[in-house]
Amino acid sequence: MNRRKLLQLLSKGAAAGAFVKLSGGLAQGEKFSEKAFEPMRFLGAELREYGERSEFEKHVIRYISPNLRTRHSGANFTPLDKLDGVITPSSLHFERHHGGVPTIDPAEHRLVIHGMVERPLIFTLADLKRLPSVTRTLFIECAGNGQNGYRNPPDMTLTATRSRGLVSNSSWTGVPLAILLKEAGIKEGARWLIPEGADAAAYTRSLPLEKALDDVLVAYAQNGEALRPEQGYPLRLVVPGWEGSIMVKWLRRIQVTDMPVMSKDETSEYTDTMADGKIHAFTWIMDPQSIITYPSGLQQIERGFHEIRGLAWSGHGRVVRVEVSLDGGQTWRRASLEPSPDPLSVVRFKLPWVWDGKETVIMSRAWDEKGNAQPTQEEFFARWARNNRYHYNAIQAWRIQTDGKVVNGDKTLSASLAPRRLGAVGLGGCGGES
Repeated sequence: MNRRKLLQLLSKGAAAGAFVKLSGGLAQGEKFSEKAFEPMRFLGAELREYGERSEFEKHVIRYISPNLRTRHSGANFTPLDKLDGVITPSSLHFERHHGGVPTIDPAEHRLVIHGMVERPLIFTLADLKRLPSVTRTLFIECAGNGQNGYRNPPDMTLTATRSRGLVSNSSWTGVPLAILLKEAGIKEGARWLIPEGADAAAYTRSLPLEKALDDVLVAYAQNGEALRPEQGYPLRLVVPGWEGSIMVKWLRRIQVTDMPVMSKDETSEYTDTMADGKIHAFTWIMDPQSIITYPSGLQQIERGFHEIRGLAWSGHGRVVRVEVSLDGGQTWRRASLEPSPDPLSVVRFKLPWVWDGKETVIMSRAWDEKGNAQPTQEEFFARWARNNRYHYNAIQAWRIQTDGKVVNGDKTLSASLAPRRLGAVGLGGCGGES
């Protein structure tokens, strides 16, 4: 947006004090308190070996449902509505575990590649760090992200975090899996990989060889430092654009085979029921998503100027357009994107707006470079069954009430479209919102 357009927008809200509100108390003659000068009177904290965040930011934490039966198998949520930029701090990256977080000595850990290979190999962490590395900024999203959208009537206490917080975006460093597989030598007829984790669940999935040879990483670093234990320390798979359930953490071995293993976690879980009654397995790619994080659920705003902000991503490639509606979907405006969108990474969108105090429903929708568009709820349930619990990517609406409080703006669906699985209370899914 150029300067002229911004000034025109601000002028629309001048009568309501839009810019004065934006400028804060100083514009209204407010004074500094004596406490504001205290930090200047004393020496500050000493040098530290490892940095910590401010004590005034310790409320920014991951959300864990109070209804979980155990925290060893379940998920927590990245606080999307409390973060800026597009990189998720490693300590706030969402978690999804099936048997708790193991404690692994990296000096003792090994990665084995075996099965239909010419040369079975064993790698130490030091071995892997000697090999050519790549660093890529990529999102990881749980297949169960957005499951609260299956609730009908809508949960009015929903926040952006609980709506789409099972997604995070990080800079990952590691070795392309293709290098390791070529070193081992793939035998003719091999079509699949069976990666396994070193957690108590021995978590196992099936990964197509074609994808593995394309862009999969064996990652050992996240955001410039070693993986966090809950993110797979010392090794994990990163499978760009695909559901998080296939990105095996605490990676200990990869078996090369001619067929999928059909493990517990890809039969009893992570399959999808379609509207025509068919059940699909291996629905890995995550469809385009967007979520407005400000203003969003349970936040409070005032009249005047606001920058609507949110996040968008797609497993099909680069996000190329995000639109925002300020009238419940009747009309749409194109938002600006920053930074320049990377493929298979989160992008932030922004739109300047002056709120006049009237009840308003805002929402966003995204398109990716392959032409895939984020659907409405009605469009989503025309494709997916109402008793499914994965791959929810329908548009999320927020209703701004006249008192400035923001609540869930999704509509109660008709009986023919209403989800059957979660209902008003919910059975949960991925252990995230039981």
